Amino acid sequence: MKRATWRPTRVAGLALLGAVALTVAACGPGGVDGDSGNDDTAATGGGADETSELSGAIAGSGASSQENAQLGWVAGFTEANPGVTVSYDPTGSSTGREQFLNGAVQFAGTDSPLKPEELEAAQERCGDGEALELPLYISPIAVVYNLPEVDAEHVNLTPEALAGIFAGEITRWDDPAITEANEGVELPDLAITPVNRSDGSGTTENFTEYLAAVAPDVWTHEPSDTWPIEGTVSGAQTQGMIDTVSSQEGAIGYADASRAGDLGTAAIGVGEEFVPYSAEAAAAVVDASPPTEDASDLRLTIELARDTTESGTYPIVLISYLVACSTYESEADAANVAAYLSYVASEEGQERAAQPDVAGSAPISDTLREQVDAAIEQITAAG
Repeated sequence: MKRATWRPTRVAGLALLGAVALTVAACGPGGVDGDSGNDDTAATGGGADETSELSGAIAGSGASSQENAQLGWVAGFTEANPGVTVSYDPTGSSTGREQFLNGAVQFAGTDSPLKPEELEAAQERCGDGEALELPLYISPIAVVYNLPEVDAEHVNLTPEALAGIFAGEITRWDDPAITEANEGVELPDLAITPVNRSDGSGTTENFTEYLAAVAPDVWTHEPSDTWPIEGTVSGAQTQGMIDTVSSQEGAIGYADASRAGDLGTAAIGVGEEFVPYSAEAAAAVVDASPPTEDASDLRLTIELARDTTESGTYPIVLISYLVACSTYESEADAANVAAYLSYVASEEGQERAAQPDVAGSAPISDTLREQVDAAIEQITAAG
């Protein structure tokens, strides 16, 4: 096996916000301060270079929850590596995994780990190598609602009430199951319209995992990346979810917190308190969660503690993974993918995504970063 060589430079830059298909074309070095490459260290901790040796193009597809973070990551990486074009299309987790496995893209984003049959397919797609699953985007899933007349920072929802709403058992906002947890808040006599994702979504899988863990007597469905109840109101991908909730007063849905916008967001019952979402509360749950039983040095998958009662934690969290191959046929693909993933995992990359005007995500811990970097070092070119 021939290991690809690459030397990414670390150059600070502004996040680019814009297109749905997140493509930042290769650009000349004139847009980068000529001295910054000499002053900064590489994202991977190596020596700094004035210019990057990398060139070519890589494409990714997948989780729409990562859309804002990917905008920032692609911008930062291509500022430091102007010879590389990186694109990311937020098609949804299921589509992203499918496109990665059929070779249409070099990497994928997914809000849920690869399934057993997908791991088998990855061995063939990766030239008899393996799939890397790297938890590089940690974010709370916000429960968003459209109640413009409600004068409250957050509506409190117990786990049972939240499950009852999405199971179709609690149908009005002034139901006692909601009002009893919101003393002093005037909730309207208004129909609740629960909204779900219409596409295969890791956000849906994470949300239904939470409901099944905390309210199994109310939410009797198995966790799934497709909504298990027919005849519901739905929206495609994260933007479709947000648009649908925004368009109908009384609607409620679930979406990556970075996309909540001006919608109201619920505080969720955890133990004896109600906790609104935050990056810090999401990170606290991840730190308290063990690896999955089938995790490995390359597959850093985590079993989230959904039913935690620990104070200050927000348990409706998604860990979104970046999936890549341990072996690529092209040395350029191996080098570019490894360099890009290293930038995403770096302190600079994680801090960029954590900025409120980018994605507001929770940076990974130093311990997890060490594990991620060790996995990325295994990426090679066949030959």
